[in-house]
Amino acid sequence: MSASSVLARDVSIPFWLAVAGGALAVWAALDHLLVPSARWFARGRVERVLERIRTTLQIELPPFQTTRRAVLIDRLLFDPEVQAAAAEEARATSLPRDAVLAKVRAAASEIVPNFNAYAYFRLGYSAARALARKLYRVRLGYADEAGLARVHASDTVVFLINHRSNMDYILVGYLVAERAAISYAVGEWARVWPIETLVRAMGAYFVRRDSRDPLYRKVLERYVAMATAAGVTQAVFPEGGLSRDGKLRPPKFGILDYMLRSFDLDGERDVVFIPVGVNYDRVFEDRSLIAESEPDKRRPGTTASLATAARFATRNLWLMARNRWHRFGYACVAFGTPISVREYARSRGVDFRKLSRDDRRAEVEALGRDVMAGIARVVPVVPVALVATAFVAEPDRAWSELELKAESLRRMRDLEARGAHVYIPRGDQDYAIDVGLRMLTLRRLVEERDGLFRPRREELPLLSYYANSIAHLAGVAESP
Repeated sequence: MSASSVLARDVSIPFWLAVAGGALAVWAALDHLLVPSARWFARGRVERVLERIRTTLQIELPPFQTTRRAVLIDRLLFDPEVQAAAAEEARATSLPRDAVLAKVRAAASEIVPNFNAYAYFRLGYSAARALARKLYRVRLGYADEAGLARVHASDTVVFLINHRSNMDYILVGYLVAERAAISYAVGEWARVWPIETLVRAMGAYFVRRDSRDPLYRKVLERYVAMATAAGVTQAVFPEGGLSRDGKLRPPKFGILDYMLRSFDLDGERDVVFIPVGVNYDRVFEDRSLIAESEPDKRRPGTTASLATAARFATRNLWLMARNRWHRFGYACVAFGTPISVREYARSRGVDFRKLSRDDRRAEVEALGRDVMAGIARVVPVVPVALVATAFVAEPDRAWSELELKAESLRRMRDLEARGAHVYIPRGDQDYAIDVGLRMLTLRRLVEERDGLFRPRREELPLLSYYANSIAHLAGVAESP
């Protein structure tokens, strides 16, 4: 047989082998050509965003925040305190050291964010701004401008916020996006795809709030301490979860303890806690939160919850189509007087690093109580909460509009005299009460009959939920 006939002969291969070979060829092309190009393109966009925020917004992101995630995980893995905790775990459990270090790496991978400046400032900010302004009339109710102006650019700023809704993340992040990129402590609720990927890209770190694993807690502690020492702006909800009844919840100070146990009084950075108060005319989760506070009440399953959400969305889309849709009232944020940890510690003659475990916890709790008092002082009084208070105080009474306005105005003046920050839309007290009453009647929490307004008996728990958001302000001392 000639050589030419051998070369001309057809060679047949199985179909599955051809498909596999083609897939491998496509993968090789992507890996060697398109992926590097995409990475180069993405890096270019990130660099342009970083340059913009440095020049236009005058935000200087700390190098820690833009360090590659793999590097931060390795730093945690080889941190001396984490290594010591791993050695102790290996001794206590008789596990091989490699198995314990694998556990450390898994915990670090779970905690450490994957901050992306482009995702945060271009995508995240735009989405947060659009969503917040579409759903609410977003307002800055109060800010201690003089106190905020004294915060040095090199200080580590920590916003401590009351937790009313999952919208808190979006609302506060949107309002401060032109000054800082906030890293949130986020619970395990967000560890589902694709929320987890998005949350990590926005710089949030995950926290197992009820974990009793000492090794996990050491890894979390060291991450928080590193981020704080590096100047990363953070936001923490001291209550540890959403309020179920509208009242401020008893605080938890674990994250604050992690921030302070390594705090150097004479270091280059101070840590500054800024109390933040948030309130809404409507909280989306209100009914589900109230249901969770009633242990004897049967909770709806996943299907029922999804059906409720679908009905809510459908109803609002129908209202939009008929041009009868209104935003969900006002969402108001207030920024209180910053608390310098350095000044606080020096005034009390304490160094957190040198205190015993029990003494340090006592000092952290004392500081935490001051912070919570600061948060309580600046929770804004919004129209719905103000008007709901009158209905809850006298649930069997039928109010004329004039009587209700007179009572609400009296409460408004009393709150202002006590130092509370009442948000008055348009600077018009009469309009503020109209807004609150309209929201309550539109939601059918209050009914009008023969010119008189009465709370619906079955909706009193929900009215109480909104009234409770400002109930603590009746005893607030006058602000400085």
